[in-house]
Amino acid sequence: MLEDKLFKFQELEEKFLLLKEHMGLEEKRERLKNIEENVAKEDFWKDIEKSKSLLRERTTLIKFFEEWDRIVRHYEDVKTALELLKVEEDETLQKELDNNLKELEKLLKEMEVKRLFIQPEDVSSAILSINAGAGGTEAQDWAEMLLRMYLRWAEKMGYKAQIVDILAGDEAGIKNVTITVDGPYAYGYLKAEEGIHRLIRISPFDASGRRHTSFASVSVIPQVEDDIEIEIKEEDLKIDTYRASGCGGQKVNKTDSAVRITHLPTGIVVQCQNERSQHKNKEMAIKLLKAKLYELEMKKREEEKQKEYEQKKEIAWGSQIRTYVLHPYKQVKDHRTQLEVGNAEAVLDGEINDFIEKYLLLKTA
Repeated sequence: MLEDKLFKFQELEEKFLLLKEHMGLEEKRERLKNIEENVAKEDFWKDIEKSKSLLRERTTLIKFFEEWDRIVRHYEDVKTALELLKVEEDETLQKELDNNLKELEKLLKEMEVKRLFIQPEDVSSAILSINAGAGGTEAQDWAEMLLRMYLRWAEKMGYKAQIVDILAGDEAGIKNVTITVDGPYAYGYLKAEEGIHRLIRISPFDASGRRHTSFASVSVIPQVEDDIEIEIKEEDLKIDTYRASGCGGQKVNKTDSAVRITHLPTGIVVQCQNERSQHKNKEMAIKLLKAKLYELEMKKREEEKQKEYEQKKEIAWGSQIRTYVLHPYKQVKDHRTQLEVGNAEAVLDGEINDFIEKYLLLKTA
């Protein structure tokens, strides 16, 4: 029994030492020290945009070292426990060792994934949109199931998710929705979810109990920080206001507070109805527009991304990245990595990190 744990520790220790060597710890510490020195200066807020950028970078670095320190603590605890158990068996210590080994393995895996975030925008928060494919109520219900899946995932990851625009389905579900997911590396993770998602199940809307296939598309872009220069001219914008949709009764919004902005040069349309005031909705819509214009510019600069942008796949059969089967058996399969998971309910409840990690590993291999 102890030999098995020693073998497991040796395997994890190898990963730990490899990460320690390649994570650039000294460079990150020096950078954090440099930022702290800048923050302490009297004229720190002289350039507000630069100051905000530095504070965001400091928050990311502090969070990184908090996570790294947790790994080091578990590593040392496991190492100490193994040394003690070589001398004398102790049931309580055995249980602590088991827990620490599991936690160490989990933390190392998470840190290994973060090593794959090599693009500058990977650290950003994300804007995720879901659009129901052809198929009416079936597809619209599937789009709402995906929305719940991503909201549950964000909650498990400690991210703040907010619906900024949503269009309800004709009978059930949603036609489309846009959410913001705020937190470090949200875009780095969620970019793996972009594509067509297919559902196969017995339809709850079909009285004959037939099996149906539904499609929905997911698109993800990074949130653009205020310090990134994206020029938006007032004369290039067509701004419309309309009454936000609500649940009816006293809670319905009786003013034209929702905002839709069309960027005339590109044809990009964004809208927001989540906030209570027109001013706040316009502010969020401008943020969404800025992010989409930034994404468009990045895609123009990168030939590969440009090709993907020009060859958007139809939301239909044969183009899906992942299939969720609820009948006649239960399974979720990612067609890019061939990863299959039998617990479809857990996946739809937000347990999608295995798919994300496998895809990121494949992309950077």
